[in-house]
Amino acid sequence: MPPLRVLEISGEPYQMGYQHGQVYADDIRKLAEERVHLSMDDAWTGRALSRDDVLELAADCMPAHQAYAPDLMDELTGLADATGVGLPELIVANGFTDFVDVVYNMDKNAPRTAPQYAANDCTTFMVDANVSKEGHGFMGQTWDMHATAFPFVVLLRGQPDDAPRFLALTVTGCVGMIGMNEAGIAIGINNLMTADGQIGVTWPFVVRKVLQQDNLDAALACITEAKLAGGHNYVLMDKNSDGYNIEATPSVCIVEPFEEDARAHTNRCLNVRTEQVERGLTPDLVDDSDTRLNRATILLRDHPITPARLMAITADRSDGLYSICAMSEAPYYSETCGAAIMRPGTREFWGVWGLPNRNNYQRFIV
Repeated sequence: MPPLRVLEISGEPYQMGYQHGQVYADDIRKLAEERVHLSMDDAWTGRALSRDDVLELAADCMPAHQAYAPDLMDELTGLADATGVGLPELIVANGFTDFVDVVYNMDKNAPRTAPQYAANDCTTFMVDANVSKEGHGFMGQTWDMHATAFPFVVLLRGQPDDAPRFLALTVTGCVGMIGMNEAGIAIGINNLMTADGQIGVTWPFVVRKVLQQDNLDAALACITEAKLAGGHNYVLMDKNSDGYNIEATPSVCIVEPFEEDARAHTNRCLNVRTEQVERGLTPDLVDDSDTRLNRATILLRDHPITPARLMAITADRSDGLYSICAMSEAPYYSETCGAAIMRPGTREFWGVWGLPNRNNYQRFIV
């Protein structure tokens, strides 16, 4: 397995996007085309749409992104200019798992089916300082997606002119998925499949806006005040090990302070209010999410927690098809394409490309 690729970008937002696009133009074109194609497929979205329909819907989301984070839209424009990929295609490529929710709910009166595929495998965790060996909290996760996303994983090392430095695990052409900044603000995510998708802001913009903040309250507001396009669970932590778990959908937002020794989250809504807007999950998807949640919860009780211990959790294959470290298998062919462990108190970030049980983590400092 190869080492994790690192791309350094800096300057004004447009420049950062242009630099990103210049280096990975071919990959960005390929991933954007694949995700537009997947968004046309009712196996993913519950509706069969034409390419024009998908891009029109993505274009409808652009004003919400502009209003929420105009600087990130400038960065996306730089990506578009460097690659020749249109802004609607980049909206889809960035926020595919939210965009799926938008497509599913775009016309309540039109026929739709239960999607056959799902991005249903990320496992997130938070660890309090009091149970860690060195007295600092941790946050981290596996990032699981359709296995064809694996070749596009990259770590962005960003130095914006007017925002904190950051590290963000992402895919080529996407502004950020999981990350931490120099102020010790860290954010992770796992997908929720909801039936209340709307024209709005997709989750990578939320992640990057959080990484522009220097305090936990401002970071939380980036989630709670956003007009979200789809459903995600967000985990936030600062340098003092204070944090939140947020189940956020377009119509419901549940904020829970992190007050345990450790906690995990997978891909099912755990609050009764978010459960009411969750799309119906098949029994195997329920079993998958619940098995990983229970396994991660058990493994997080083994104190004291160290980076090596968390790396082992992300590599755990004890439950076969429903393991924390997911391997591409029928019927969903979803796989752990990367993973990250962050210690905000020391600004340390450990990242791995691909399966954690087959590749080595690398350590970085923001």
